[in-house]
Amino acid sequence: MALPGALRCAESVVQSQPAGLLPTSDLLVRACRGHRVVGGPLLWFARDLAVLHERRLVGRGGSVDTDPTVVLEIERRRIELVMAIDDWVARTVPQHRLGATLHTETVGAVLDRLAESSVRAHHALMTLDAHDERLHGAWHHLAELADAYDDLVRDILAGRRRLPEW
Repeated sequence: MALPGALRCAESVVQSQPAGLLPTSDLLVRACRGHRVVGGPLLWFARDLAVLHERRLVGRGGSVDTDPTVVLEIERRRIELVMAIDDWVARTVPQHRLGATLHTETVGAVLDRLAESSVRAHHALMTLDAHDERLHGAWHHLAELADAYDDLVRDILAGRRRLPEW
């Protein structure tokens, strides 16, 4: 995943293309920011999760939703999206069950955390001083999650890792 404004070489442009059924972290982060990207339903789910995190964490339209009913609805919708992602992955992505190491989270849970981290990092970029350690920490966290997601996708597609069935 490249930081905003970073120059990209030809190799990184090629790597940002969808690798099979599961999009790259770069595409997911761009989708979370509302950019138009092509690559399947997981990108739409990621955008929807990011919108919910924006409402919950930084406010959308000027204020953070603190009404308990609204917060509960946001959480309910996030759970529904995570379940929809996991259902799509279970139906679409071939799983190698024999000899593959079990991952601790579903793809839906990973995308939810990636969407939240993306919202936090972009909010930090817009509100904090360039030298603020919290800004650098937010982007570092997002980069680590993005790398871990890409590693997980490679391992799933290679049959080295399998996802939980819950």
